[in-house]
Amino acid sequence: NSRRWRQIQLSKFHGRALHARKLRQSNDLCAAFSTHARALKSGIPGSTAAANRLINRYVELREIEHARRVFEELPEPNVVSWTSLMAGYIAAGRPATALWLYGRMRGSEVLPNEFTLTTAAKACSVLADLRMGKRIHAHVEAFGLRGNVVVCSSLVDMYGKCNEVEEARRVFDLMVDKNIVSWTSMIAAYAQSGKGREALHLFWEFNHLRLGFPNHFMLASVVNACSSSGSLVSGRIAHGAVIRYGHEANDVVASALVDMYAKCGYFSYCEKVFRRMENPSVVPYTSMIVGAAKYGLGMLSLGLLEEMVDRGVKPNDVTFLGILHACSHSGLVDNGLEILEFMPKKHGIIPDARHYTCVVDMLGRIGRLDKAYELAKSIQVRPEEGALLWGSLLSASRLHGRVEIATEASNWLIKSNQQLSGAYIKNMTYVFSAGDLRCPRRNEVVSLLKELEGKMKVKGYMGGIEGLVFVEVEEEGQEEIVSLHSERLALAFGLISTPKWVTMRIMKNLRMCGACHEAFKIISEIVEREFIVRDVNRFHHFKNGSCACRDFW
Repeated sequence: NSRRWRQIQLSKFHGRALHARKLRQSNDLCAAFSTHARALKSGIPGSTAAANRLINRYVELREIEHARRVFEELPEPNVVSWTSLMAGYIAAGRPATALWLYGRMRGSEVLPNEFTLTTAAKACSVLADLRMGKRIHAHVEAFGLRGNVVVCSSLVDMYGKCNEVEEARRVFDLMVDKNIVSWTSMIAAYAQSGKGREALHLFWEFNHLRLGFPNHFMLASVVNACSSSGSLVSGRIAHGAVIRYGHEANDVVASALVDMYAKCGYFSYCEKVFRRMENPSVVPYTSMIVGAAKYGLGMLSLGLLEEMVDRGVKPNDVTFLGILHACSHSGLVDNGLEILEFMPKKHGIIPDARHYTCVVDMLGRIGRLDKAYELAKSIQVRPEEGALLWGSLLSASRLHGRVEIATEASNWLIKSNQQLSGAYIKNMTYVFSAGDLRCPRRNEVVSLLKELEGKMKVKGYMGGIEGLVFVEVEEEGQEEIVSLHSERLALAFGLISTPKWVTMRIMKNLRMCGACHEAFKIISEIVEREFIVRDVNRFHHFKNGSCACRDFW
């Protein structure tokens, strides 16, 4: 009761604060209109400095169209006028218009300065527009601003956002002077490109050189790097740095920590970090919901959604994606369908391909294959989304004996990219591909797999072959294909490379197949070890012959 009362009071507080902000903004806007009207009457629009102040005021109030009108009234806008309006369009979520303005400015007699080029590079970052970003970079060189730390930091960020991390590093290395923004941008570029190890090395270099104290943006990027690499050891070290520099209460950093612990298979501590936050925003709430979904904690995810709505925190599209995942992997189909229905009606969020993929998965699990199949065919998906969509259909159709749907799903998956798994052992990363025996300690890996296969058959393991592979191969060949799935290669390598007390962590870029899932359960009992596998859907924690997902994934 006391907790509910506190939530009600917090909701009222947030409501009053929002009302106060709107009232203040309304008063400020009236003042801006009044200033604009007086300027029009007195003919001050001809004064560029006064007009620029008015443009900036409208930009601050997010009234970009009024800012544009003031700009258009100027007979000769200067570089400040152009740059201010460009920045306003970026703040208003219209970076493409900002770049159009930049092109229009280049056709005038006004030359860009370092702030103009920084703003243009930021627009390219938001759009991930590499082609235009390279043009901005060429202009930086042409105007002799290669040594400007602000401009070059924005180029590092732009190349990072465009996933051109090598080019970002080239710009970074050519910088004579670097500030904390430069270092943070480069670390973030590595983290966003999935190069967690490089991001961590750069952070250690920054500390070693004693260039100053890291701010919360840098620390959040470091924690995100640990999330992308799945390294719990590095994540704990990064968390220590967060505490040491006093940023644990920061909303951005705390959200990154929640996400990191969830992705590294340490959900209990993820929840502890979250509960230390006094007023979590949508980002940490969403991180918690997505984390709970990957562990099959559907009721917890639904409870978190209710809690955040009660506290006046508006969920976004990613929040609902996490909720639908949680419902799908916890058997809460009715709840999931209800959430999908109320997304646009109650929350104003239109479901996209990702949300419908979750619905296909939910329907397939309860045997409504025809509806799931029709929905799957109607969804426009990218290849990486299709792997999850058709993998879910394959699993469900095999379970319910719908061979015709399973055949189509299987053929789609065969044409898609090869499976990959990454094993994290002694703080090193090893990557394995299905059927590819060019792996470390090859002979030992193959020998152990054969030994384990024999021990599993003694325990009654049939290999899960029937209905699993819908291609023209002999049964013996099917068994060999399954035994060489990437996660099994990663597991065998881990077993011969780590001590018995170490919990192995394996990441997989596709859904774990049923045969491998069953094999991992039996192997965990045979070797008396714990394995944590993170596939595209969720975490699987294998221990003593069972999995934490209770065979529902």
